[in-house]
Amino acid sequence: MCTETGRQRDAVELATIFSQHGAAYLAQHGASSIQRKAMTAMSNCRTAAMGGHVLCCNHCGALEIAYNSCRYRHCPKCQALKKVRWLEERKAELLPVPYFHVVFTLPHALNPIASYNQAVIYNLLFKAAWATIHTLGHDKRRLNGQMGMTAFLHTWNQKMNQHNHLHCMVPAGALCEVDGKVEWVPSKQDYLFPVTVMSKLFGKLFLTELTKAFKNNELSFKGSIAHLAKASQFMKLLVQLKPRPKTWLVYAKEPFNGAGGGMEYLARYFTKTAIGNERLVSCNEEDVTFKWRDSRHNNQTKVMRLSAHEFIRRYLTHILPHGFMRVRYCGFLANSVKAKNIALIRSLIPSDKQHENNVANHILDVAPQDEHKIAASQTLCAMSCSHTKITTEHQFIHCTSTTEAQQSSLSASPNIKASKQADPGPESPESIVELMKRVTGIDVTLCNQCKKGHLEKIQVILPNRLSTPIHWDTS
Repeated sequence: MCTETGRQRDAVELATIFSQHGAAYLAQHGASSIQRKAMTAMSNCRTAAMGGHVLCCNHCGALEIAYNSCRYRHCPKCQALKKVRWLEERKAELLPVPYFHVVFTLPHALNPIASYNQAVIYNLLFKAAWATIHTLGHDKRRLNGQMGMTAFLHTWNQKMNQHNHLHCMVPAGALCEVDGKVEWVPSKQDYLFPVTVMSKLFGKLFLTELTKAFKNNELSFKGSIAHLAKASQFMKLLVQLKPRPKTWLVYAKEPFNGAGGGMEYLARYFTKTAIGNERLVSCNEEDVTFKWRDSRHNNQTKVMRLSAHEFIRRYLTHILPHGFMRVRYCGFLANSVKAKNIALIRSLIPSDKQHENNVANHILDVAPQDEHKIAASQTLCAMSCSHTKITTEHQFIHCTSTTEAQQSSLSASPNIKASKQADPGPESPESIVELMKRVTGIDVTLCNQCKKGHLEKIQVILPNRLSTPIHWDTS
């Protein structure tokens, strides 16, 4: 039995569950090729099957073995570097305006259709959500301009059941053309659009697009929903899903801890799906136990026990189709025009308002600084030093622009600094070692034995040829 005693090497992980029960599950229930690839990748992550390298301390000669990661986008132990960089880029793009956290949720009656038509239903969810914001934003009685939105797809709830919804960060305002000039028109600071209006419009737009998909034969109906292939049965379902506020739920409030806090919330699941290793409690020959938060009872942390096969089934329902983009940018935040529009909006907002809104969007430190560094270092170490299986979830990442060591180095080398200013050249991407030192102040190459020398790669370990080949999906 695997029990959790902190993020130790023998702590239960998703890889543990797949290794112990994956083969039996596939033999009994089967899975799609994408789901099989996900199970194989996460089972082999940071094991000899992936290969690795041997590290040697240049001071004491101590040896360490580090195995490679799988780089699969659903793996909870991979791509922490990608997550931190994404979060920093999004924070750098935050506008000096209030933001709203808007959540669009699909009715659970659509879950069976979504199970057999993931790409179609999820794309319609993105399309209908943005069409709702876009339509109300161009309403002459409201903002009458172009709005922006960052949308993040979630398909689960705390129990890992299917709960398809979209988390959106929406700047409170729009770019408008007034008398031939472009202006920034802010919305009310505590109010975006009426929730009931958004709910009805969202439901109407989604059902319209769903009907088009049905008429174009883009939907697949199998198993328990095979009867919906008949037009009469499908129309009955549409009648049951008639847009109502209680059927098509839309949530719109100011994000906790400002826009920065909202982005940190979205970043938690940027590189993992449904559940992280930190929530797993135990795994035995029959059951899997994990922690979940009960939102109906003051967010109390509770423990749920599921059969191993049911746990795997729930998890696999959230594996996205190959290449599907679960983070999208719309309106004036679209990738093709984002940089230009952000600079334009910042130039249109008075400096006093910018300062006021920047303070409102600032991330509040609810934990001591040391805890920030420990949490961040544990997550990044799990990726950079693969022999250490530490994957602690962290909400708050304290980032500094330049470390004290970098500042002292620059001040001690004025000639080098001057030459760089004269000929800057292209900047090389920040390595994991540099990122770790900047974010946490920890040098991951420092030897754990003598604490003086640094680890250097001396030998490459080839992947285990007997393992199943892995086709990575890093989209």
